[in-house]
Amino acid sequence: MNNVIVKRTMAQRALCLALGACLSMLASTAVTAANSDGSLVGRTRPGAVITVTSPDTGFSRTVTADANGNYRFPFLPVGNYQLQSTVDGQSLAEPLNVTVSLGNATTVNVGTATGTLDTIVVSASALPMAVDVTSVESATNIDREELKRLPVERDPLAVALLAPGVVQGEFGGISFGGSSVAENTVYINGLNVTDFYNRVGFSSVPFAFYKEFQVKTGGYSVEFGRTTGGVINAVTQSGTNEFKFGAEAVWEPSFAQTSGNDHYDADGNPTYISSYDEYDRRNVNVYASGPIIRDKLFFFALYEARDYQPTNTTSSGNLINKGKSDDGFWGTKLDWQISDNHLLEFLAFGDGNNTATDIYQFDLANGQRNDFNNTRYLDNGGSNWSATYTGYLTDDFSMKAMYGENEREFAQSSLNDINCSRIRDLRPVGDGDIGCTSTSTVARRLDNREAARLDFEWSLGDHLLRFGLDHETNTSDHTQFYPGPERLLYEIRSTSPGATLANGGVVPEGVTAYVRTRTNEVDGTFETINSAYYLEDNWSVTPNFVLNAGLRMEAFDNKNSDGDSYIKISDMLAPRLGFTWDTVGDGRTKIFGTLGRYFLPVANVINIKQAGGFADVRTFYAFNGLEGFEFNGSTYQRPILGAQIGPVDDSQGDGTVGDLRGEVDKNMDPVYQDELILGFQSMIDDKWSIGMRGIFRDLTNAIDDMELTSNGILCDGEPGYIGYIMGNPGQDATVYTDTNCDGDNDAYVTIDTAVAGWALYDDDGNYVGEAGYSKPERTYKALELQIDRAWDDHWSFNASYTLSYSKGNAEGPVNSDTDFSDTGRTENFDDPWVNYGGTGYLPNDRRHQFKFRGAYGFSENWAVGGTLVVQSGRPVNAFGVGNPFDGTNYHSNFICVANCTSENPSERIYEASHRGDGGRLPWIYDFGANVSYFHSFGSADMRVKLAVYNLFNQERVTEVDDERETDIGFLNPRYRQGTGYQSPRYAQLTISVNF
Repeated sequence: MNNVIVKRTMAQRALCLALGACLSMLASTAVTAANSDGSLVGRTRPGAVITVTSPDTGFSRTVTADANGNYRFPFLPVGNYQLQSTVDGQSLAEPLNVTVSLGNATTVNVGTATGTLDTIVVSASALPMAVDVTSVESATNIDREELKRLPVERDPLAVALLAPGVVQGEFGGISFGGSSVAENTVYINGLNVTDFYNRVGFSSVPFAFYKEFQVKTGGYSVEFGRTTGGVINAVTQSGTNEFKFGAEAVWEPSFAQTSGNDHYDADGNPTYISSYDEYDRRNVNVYASGPIIRDKLFFFALYEARDYQPTNTTSSGNLINKGKSDDGFWGTKLDWQISDNHLLEFLAFGDGNNTATDIYQFDLANGQRNDFNNTRYLDNGGSNWSATYTGYLTDDFSMKAMYGENEREFAQSSLNDINCSRIRDLRPVGDGDIGCTSTSTVARRLDNREAARLDFEWSLGDHLLRFGLDHETNTSDHTQFYPGPERLLYEIRSTSPGATLANGGVVPEGVTAYVRTRTNEVDGTFETINSAYYLEDNWSVTPNFVLNAGLRMEAFDNKNSDGDSYIKISDMLAPRLGFTWDTVGDGRTKIFGTLGRYFLPVANVINIKQAGGFADVRTFYAFNGLEGFEFNGSTYQRPILGAQIGPVDDSQGDGTVGDLRGEVDKNMDPVYQDELILGFQSMIDDKWSIGMRGIFRDLTNAIDDMELTSNGILCDGEPGYIGYIMGNPGQDATVYTDTNCDGDNDAYVTIDTAVAGWALYDDDGNYVGEAGYSKPERTYKALELQIDRAWDDHWSFNASYTLSYSKGNAEGPVNSDTDFSDTGRTENFDDPWVNYGGTGYLPNDRRHQFKFRGAYGFSENWAVGGTLVVQSGRPVNAFGVGNPFDGTNYHSNFICVANCTSENPSERIYEASHRGDGGRLPWIYDFGANVSYFHSFGSADMRVKLAVYNLFNQERVTEVDDERETDIGFLNPRYRQGTGYQSPRYAQLTISVNF
């Protein structure tokens, strides 16, 4: 095989010298591509006729090169093509085999050398693209064939984690370049399928349906927006002129899973029980594809049967859950080549899923399942479809039009919801859920996105203009409340006498624990409209230097349950500027850079939780012990309520849609991030390439809820109270409030929340001044190094190293360190002291990241693959509760060290506890390996793949309890104890047969 490779390389180099028919990555027009296809561009003889043909579908397009010999085929479906260039009917070379990949432009120069055509008869294939010297994007492309060779979990997030600078985050998401998990966007065939309720999660299809992924980690063009993280861009398979069908079975058996370790505190109390956790997963899919009308109309259809049966215990080991989910997936893709100039495609799939989980009481000491407790139901997913038209209107002007709908249902409930309230014992010695239900909330929501976009390309000499519009209407029908006859959540927490609770109540003498009851209800229909226009010019200043300049104008309109605008922000101008320089002119080395601004929309959860008939009422009681009660033949526990402590707190919602002018900043600024990237990439030879990127990201704004306890207007020496508002912490907030002291809001007041808005009082309750909020900060600085060897039917290899620093006082719209996942409603700005002095390294900071992946083919029948991720651990905080400025009892960056039980807050003595003062978690090592066997018999191709994940069964801690105190002066005995660990080793067997 080595001799063949050497001969092929020599022939390709000779061909480059003779005809210029190699892939040079060099053209006088920039090479950009849309989000669901690719492009083919290059140079040939002036006036030459260039034809590109798909051998799979018969699709053919022809254009004429301009006076400089430039040609361009935009909006080409991803796949393999043959390229032919002729002059006066005479071929300049034999047809070239080229590949168009997702989101990229393949550049091929053909027949540019002078000479006598009839004396040179050659044929060639374009080399694999490794350096695109005209692209300014930072992106990683991975197709289904490479994924077959590697041990990669069958999830788009697992694919994205192969890219440099992408790390696993909280809440089942991933972090791009220091961003939170709620800042990413996912597309399938150009349709945005991102969850717009909370921006964590997305609709998806089985791996067998995907054709190619592109992971954009920075510098993406103005056609992409609504993200300050990264983009996962994917396309599905399509039919061809050849009838194909097949089946694939994937099995993850429980017997091939290593049991997890159990963890206990110093007193022997369980803190993280996982030794009984296991699951059995079976997926079987069948597919068929082919022509309905040859060369015209094609189909691809897939059905996947699924069976997933997980078993797991609660962290305290008092309950064991046995679940079952067996809903199937269906999907289809239709492609109609109306003519060579007009294409129409249709995608539809259903990913609805229903899980029923039986919950039993569990005797951890004896490992015995006891009485039945409850059954919990969880429904999600829905129907999705899109239709896309592509029109090649002239050689220089093309367009795409797409309309689609993305549906996501979410519903959770249980058998006991009517009769049982949820009761949680959150004391250090508590057992978590101790009542007859563990349902967090009874909820039903239907989210429906209606998406439409137009994209145009117009070549004008050295300029390529790209422009279009992008519009989405996102509607949520939402209902939620706590289970139980009173719809109350009961939580028991430890405290100490003299401590000030969140409602301002002071804990009486002799009370060491309290019960908080909470109502949390909302009901309504909420709509958000996101729209954008973009314009981009790709100017080839010289044949080796391309300048990319674009503008994206965005607007967000989040409405309340009455259909009125709640948060409306328009005229958000996002400039993007980039360059790429082919330094030598041989298409093998480039220096590139980008500078751009990216806006993040407001998630629908903000409308729902802040702008509807939202009730969030909290009442505090002294804890007088537990009492048993019987339900369905089993004994449970509930708290005995003592005297009420402090007032009822309904500051975050009293069940009515109030005057929202007093609950939202009238002149709110959007959330945006500025990004600067400078990079270098070069081919070492025809297979090896190296790259380097320097990255700087700066999140300079945030939208969050914050409490304003002063409107700056004194009435009888007391400032007027405003309450919780949505606004920009640390900036001016213009809200409607009471200015004439009659108790009714009557005018707008602008408050500089950097210095005011929070009333301060002395120990006797006298108003003494005001404080303001810290401005949110987040910066990301990174250096990425990468080396890659392309697959040559024998072996491939990729390695990357990322040195990064993610620093600030706000992770983003969610909080990983306090496990708060309501996007845009974090605890960071609930009072000024949560973030005061809190600048440091953020939860997604992984200082060092090493990633390796590779595959090796022993023969035509056997191959192995492997992935290895090595990364440093996240920082650990040491959050306190009180602060040295007032009596607030909440998260803070201070620890009380003396006089903590004093009823006078000014007498308490605190020490600063900065973000990251708890050190760092250990390094993480995760190695996966697989072996594959291939065999053909007759017209069938069989593949058997055995993959083992976390081969060396590393089970290191990935997250811990960051709360140093549970109350003022009350140290948390479980501080730094693990709340999350690496998943133990498991195996996956895949068998596929294709005809």
